[in-house]
Amino acid sequence: MSRRRRIYEGKAKIIYEGPEPGTLIQFFKDDATAFNKKKHEVVEGKGVLNNRISEYIFARLNRMGIPTHFIKRVNMREQLIKEVEIIPIEVVVRNVAAGSLCERLGIEEGEVLPRSIIEFYYKADDLDDPMVSEEHITAFGWANPAEIDDMMALAIRVNDFLSGLFLGVGIQLVDLKIELGRLYENDMMRIVVADEISPDSCRLWDIATQEKLDKDRFRRDMGGLLAAYREVATRLGILNENEPPRGAGPVLVKSDKS
Repeated sequence: MSRRRRIYEGKAKIIYEGPEPGTLIQFFKDDATAFNKKKHEVVEGKGVLNNRISEYIFARLNRMGIPTHFIKRVNMREQLIKEVEIIPIEVVVRNVAAGSLCERLGIEEGEVLPRSIIEFYYKADDLDDPMVSEEHITAFGWANPAEIDDMMALAIRVNDFLSGLFLGVGIQLVDLKIELGRLYENDMMRIVVADEISPDSCRLWDIATQEKLDKDRFRRDMGGLLAAYREVATRLGILNENEPPRGAGPVLVKSDKS
C-alpha cells in the first residue's frame, strides 16, 4: 500500500489524505483517553468497534437527510469521509443529568432534565475544553449566528434520532457530543455533522439496569470498556457472536510525566 500523508492525529483518530480531492481517510485508534489525555490506555479492538458503530449511525443519519461528512467504511478501522473545515466547538446535548452537569449544578446523576439542554465547549485541550456561550462563539469568530442556529438544529435532530434508535434496543441516550464542520461544494457551504458518534462521545445506559455502556467505564475505572462497546454494537445488530473484535484488553501507557 502506498504511503499516505498524515494530515492530523487526535486522541482517538488519525486523519490521512484521501484518494480523491476533497476526501480524507479517518483511522480509528485503540487509544482510550479521559480528562484531555491525562488518563490514557490502549484497549485493543476499541477502534474497530467505534469505526463500526460510527459507520452504522452516520449511514442512517445520511439516509434521514441529516448532512454528514461520512461517505463509506473502507475497512475495519478506516472510513472515507468528505473534507470539512472543523468548527472548533463541541456541541453537547443533555437529556439526563450526568458528568460535569451534576458537578456544576449539584443535580443528582440520573435525574431526567425538563428538556434537552444544549451546551457549547471550545475545543482546546490545553484549556480543558472550557464551556462557552453563543456570545463567545460569535465574538471570537468561531461561528456566526446563522451557523450557530444550524449547529443547534443539527444537534437536536441527531439527538432525537439517536434517542429513538437506542431506545429500540433497550439503551437510554443520556447525552451526546458532536462536532460539526463546514463543507464547501462548488460555491455553496453548509454545516454537516463530522468526527464520530460512538460510545466515546455518548453516554449510554441500559434502560433496565442503568449499567453504563460508554466511556464512563474508563473514566471511573469500572473496567469492562471493550465488553460494553461490544454490547452496544451487538444490540444494534452490527456484530454477531461469531465476530468478536480482536483484543486482549487494556494495555497501560506510561506517561512521560511520571
